[in-house]
Amino acid sequence: MDATPMTAGMLIREWRQRRRMSQLDLALDAEISQRHLSFIESGRSSPSRDMVLRLAERLSVPLRQRNRMLVAAGFAPIYGERGLEDEAFKPALAAVELVLKGHEPYPAIAVDKGWNMVLANASIAPFLQGIEEAELLEPPVNVLRLSLHPKGLAPRIVNLDEWRTHLIERLKIQVEASGDPALEALEKELSSYPGRPRGNAKAYDPAANVAVPLRLNMDGAMLSFISTITVFGTPLDVTLSELAIESFFPADPETGAFLRRMAKP
Repeated sequence: MDATPMTAGMLIREWRQRRRMSQLDLALDAEISQRHLSFIESGRSSPSRDMVLRLAERLSVPLRQRNRMLVAAGFAPIYGERGLEDEAFKPALAAVELVLKGHEPYPAIAVDKGWNMVLANASIAPFLQGIEEAELLEPPVNVLRLSLHPKGLAPRIVNLDEWRTHLIERLKIQVEASGDPALEALEKELSSYPGRPRGNAKAYDPAANVAVPLRLNMDGAMLSFISTITVFGTPLDVTLSELAIESFFPADPETGAFLRRMAKP
């Protein structure tokens, strides 16, 4: 097994290929010569700190991987990675909690880069009741695993095949964009779960929908949701850059009315 560490040039080439860019395309975008970029990738030229950051920016490299590039080039990482319990992280978490609370009575969750639930509002609790596999609710709760596991929410999802396809395809895009091996392993795990058509599920017509809905059977009540993902703008911390809020909105008036009734004392 080759344990040779990756050089900065090798990492830049890897991300350029991942983004399906030619050397010429990246060189033009970064306003450098193709020859200079070729020398950097081959190791014939050592990139400066600013050059590493410029190329990483043009390639939309995640902050965690930008730090890795800087270290490989012989520089100190510049993006911090605070834990969620860090004092400096409190204002960001307070903002997340404010968003989650403000979304009630509709469900909303905050997740980390691996889709593990960090925070949730009170409207999520009823959807977690009756989960057959208790281990799925042990922290950290992976929301994708919880959604698609046969002993998780899957039996309640009316359009299971449609929702399963949506989540896995979204995860594949994330794997491609981030190069994260943990996400790749999660995608393979979710893809191994059984998918079966539901008798009362409606056929999905892309032309008739603006978003893939999540349809749930909650004790006989048919609920329909669409969701949005919110991330922090221009974060300078690795942990914060990997935090996302998924907010669920009622896709029909009946779902909205049901959630408002459920939220009453």
